[in-house]
Amino acid sequence: MNIAVIFAGGSGLRMHTKSRPKQFLDLNGKPIIIYTLELFDNHPEIDAIVVACIENWIPFLEKQLRKFEINKVVKMVPGGQTGQASIYNGLKAAQEIAQADATVLIHDGVRPLITEQTITDNLRKVEECGSCITCIPATETFIVRQPDGSLEIPSRSDSLIARAPQSFKLSDILSAHERAIAEGLHDFIDSCTMMSHYGYKLGTVIGPMENIKITTPTDFFVFRAMVKVHEDQQIFGL
Repeated sequence: MNIAVIFAGGSGLRMHTKSRPKQFLDLNGKPIIIYTLELFDNHPEIDAIVVACIENWIPFLEKQLRKFEINKVVKMVPGGQTGQASIYNGLKAAQEIAQADATVLIHDGVRPLITEQTITDNLRKVEECGSCITCIPATETFIVRQPDGSLEIPSRSDSLIARAPQSFKLSDILSAHERAIAEGLHDFIDSCTMMSHYGYKLGTVIGPMENIKITTPTDFFVFRAMVKVHEDQQIFGL
């Protein structure tokens, strides 16, 4: 079984929106999170979707699922105080409907520019090595500050930028989360960081460069432009 766990529990402070969280901002009459959910809902190998959502926005999301005919969402659970907590809530909900060897694809509700191929590549990589981190090549130089104050500059050709989906066997990612909770670790920036911390081997695939997380107003403008490009491709066959 293949389950998408979509987390949309953040309030989006960096977007500076007052009326609604960023995942519910509209583009062409459709909330960002619906663009994201459609990708998984339409994928033939995704069996179910679980959403971790801001609790008081769950009724609104339920209405949007009906309006846009999103059919694979089987559970919606409240998000947590952190992204890590929201993902854990989603994983526990997935555990209620799936066996331990199920594949889970963990994805941001505000990352709507992935492709069907990216989802498929994640599924194949998990079959191959048990995990998959969607990445893009590094296009700028990274500088890592060391504890002693010195700077390390990794080779750009050897560097990747982690994005999403980040995909694992359900039993593995749940085990890592429960270890983190037991050890009082609540601030892992994402799932691949947590899994690396606990010694899991991480596979990678290269996803599309436009697979951005919509966090700031600039990101929203990029998203709007990319949607227009995709619409033009469909209309004009570009």
